[in-house]
Amino acid sequence: MNNILEIKNLSKTYKGFTLDNISFSLPRGYIMGLIGPNGAGKSTTIKLIMNLVRKDSGIIKVFDLDNLKYEKQIKQRIGFVYDANYFYEDLTVTAMKNIICRFYKDWDDETFSRYINEFNLPGSKKIKQLSKGMKMKYSLAIALSHNAEFIIMDEPTSGLDPVFRSEMLDILYSIIQDENKAILFSTHITTDLEKIADYITFLNSGKIVFSDTKDNILGSYGIVKGDKNLLKPDIRKKFIGIRENSFGFEGLTNNSSEIKKLFKDKVIIEKATLDDIMVYTVKGD
Repeated sequence: MNNILEIKNLSKTYKGFTLDNISFSLPRGYIMGLIGPNGAGKSTTIKLIMNLVRKDSGIIKVFDLDNLKYEKQIKQRIGFVYDANYFYEDLTVTAMKNIICRFYKDWDDETFSRYINEFNLPGSKKIKQLSKGMKMKYSLAIALSHNAEFIIMDEPTSGLDPVFRSEMLDILYSIIQDENKAILFSTHITTDLEKIADYITFLNSGKIVFSDTKDNILGSYGIVKGDKNLLKPDIRKKFIGIRENSFGFEGLTNNSSEIKKLFKDKVIIEKATLDDIMVYTVKGD
């Protein structure tokens, strides 16, 4: 499979936190969601890919090129959308574009104009006059106007209303119709990823819990509901996390078929959401 991103045995240690020997890959033509609680290592991973911080060990390849040795070539082909605004606030939409476009040899003014019109962004408006949603659209227009093959987005929908989030997902879905492109999308809002992601990589405390197709993940995890009397010590070990109340228990399993054989009709097994998987895994038992 033709991977646009390959990470092998990547590590980075800060005081109080270690990104611990993580490995995953993203093929062309797909969207990967990067999920995990605050402090899990999502932003650190993205900064390492972009060489904004130095790795301690491991391999990062983008377009099958080493991200340090070929940094300039790689960044020409990446569109990066931050979670915050890093533009000059007192410049207009057009003036800011005129500065940024000089850094990209494949910059296309026609493409930029098309996105500005599509996103209803007035070129004469100052950056500081744009709403958060409009700033995010502007960042995306910039990222898409130099023929980028790989779009990296760090919490792009955080703090945005559901209507704009839906618009953003439609835009991402249209981008990925070009099977030569790929998107890495870090977010806390797992419902967005359930709509558009093909792959999910789950980081917790600097380690990878899983990196797999969304369909495989949602197909193997389940929420089990039943009577508390069923929770013998050896049975508890079969769950990733358990919640108990006066009515019974709910537990997360990543082997629904085994639980079904074990309990038969004594429990109810429901599909787990990405939110369920993240919460139960982080909190544990």
